[in-house]
Amino acid sequence: MAESILKTKSYQFAILIVKLSQMLVSEKKEYILSKQLLRSGTAVGALIREAEFAQSKKDFINKMSIALKEANESIYWIDLLKDTNYILKERHHSLVSDCKELVAMLVSSIKTTKSRM
Repeated sequence: MAESILKTKSYQFAILIVKLSQMLVSEKKEYILSKQLLRSGTAVGALIREAEFAQSKKDFINKMSIALKEANESIYWIDLLKDTNYILKERHHSLVSDCKELVAMLVSSIKTTKSRM
């Protein structure tokens, strides 16, 4: 059940990131930061999906750990977009909140898997 929630939330987060990236490019003519965020923000869900078919628990932990790193990187880019006035504080807060929720779920999943090894 928890994995399904993580998969769903990471996919929803990726959709928000894609839409934000589209807005940044079309309205703000911002290409560099949005591309970095697009890469890291969509990688989270892709890695979680990849982990579903991991070859071992160690492989699963590795994929989920990389997803965790990508989520943390996404927070960096979202912070940078706010601090350079590309996005408003409200949007920043919402995206960071969603991403921190993913981080907490990833950490929990990694810890649980490690405890069962």
